[in-house]
Amino acid sequence: MPVLKETDFISPFWLPNGHIQTIFPALFRKTTGVKYQRERIITPDQDFLDLDWSPANHNPSRKIVILSHGLEGNSTKQYIIGMVRLLNSQGYDCLAWNFRSCSGEMNKTPVFYHSGATDDLDIVVTQAISRGYKEIYFIGFSLGGNLTLKYLGEKGRQRSNLIRKAVVFSVPMDLKQCSLSIIKRENRIYMHRFLNTLRPKVNAKSRLFPDQISLAKDHLVKTLYDFDDVYTAPLHGFDNASHYYEMCSSMFFVEHIQIPTLIVNADNDPIVPGSSLPVELISSLENVHLELSSQGGHCGFRQYGLRDDIYWSEKRALDFIQKNEFL
Repeated sequence: MPVLKETDFISPFWLPNGHIQTIFPALFRKTTGVKYQRERIITPDQDFLDLDWSPANHNPSRKIVILSHGLEGNSTKQYIIGMVRLLNSQGYDCLAWNFRSCSGEMNKTPVFYHSGATDDLDIVVTQAISRGYKEIYFIGFSLGGNLTLKYLGEKGRQRSNLIRKAVVFSVPMDLKQCSLSIIKRENRIYMHRFLNTLRPKVNAKSRLFPDQISLAKDHLVKTLYDFDDVYTAPLHGFDNASHYYEMCSSMFFVEHIQIPTLIVNADNDPIVPGSSLPVELISSLENVHLELSSQGGHCGFRQYGLRDDIYWSEKRALDFIQKNEFL
């Protein structure tokens, strides 16, 4: 399907570049109007997942949107809350699930979450189906977007027929290239922010599972790539960071996606460079469409002329879910 290289998104003049367009919403947007009902479910390996449900504002809904957050995010991040609030107002129930260790309480097994942990997403889908929903939609952000695409590609024609569409934003489809990009001097603010929350989790897990998580190589961890090489990869059954990236990058799975799927990325995304996206591959696919905005940053998309605190990305996702074809 042809790749759309421009959208109708226009950033405010006072958010002049990708860094500011990324940072401003993350630090200064205050979203309200969503009250979650938390459910804790037990996973087959005797761990747990915390699911936050938000019902539609009117009438019982048979439609559910499953939202997957980004690296070190959770269900309370502004990009999740804003999306849930709009979807609720339009008659969609929402399920914002928290990855292992991201819900405010450390999970109980040695493993955490990672960019390709689709088994947990499958558990969440099963839980939604058990509640009787007849239509399921996916929305994912950053790491959660990669996870969503990988899940749909893995499932292919074997997915539940209840899953209708997916929308993902700011997706690192090539995990290795994105991991190397974030090492650049101008991007290190993001890398250090991630490492500042990931390190304490590893330290806590090493005390709980000293035989499985060693801090002996912690001095080698200077970058996110190092973190994945020392901790993420071996802990989750991969040989090293490169092997982990190769096995989990969604660009290797998108060609098998069988439902209408919209990928929205910004060319000025400081975390996901445009060169990392498989544009030629996606342009050949029937079910997957890529929209590249010149601006928007990473999970930003705060538009000029904002009304009712509804971001452009939220309106775009709703529009795609409600309509039967790509714009």
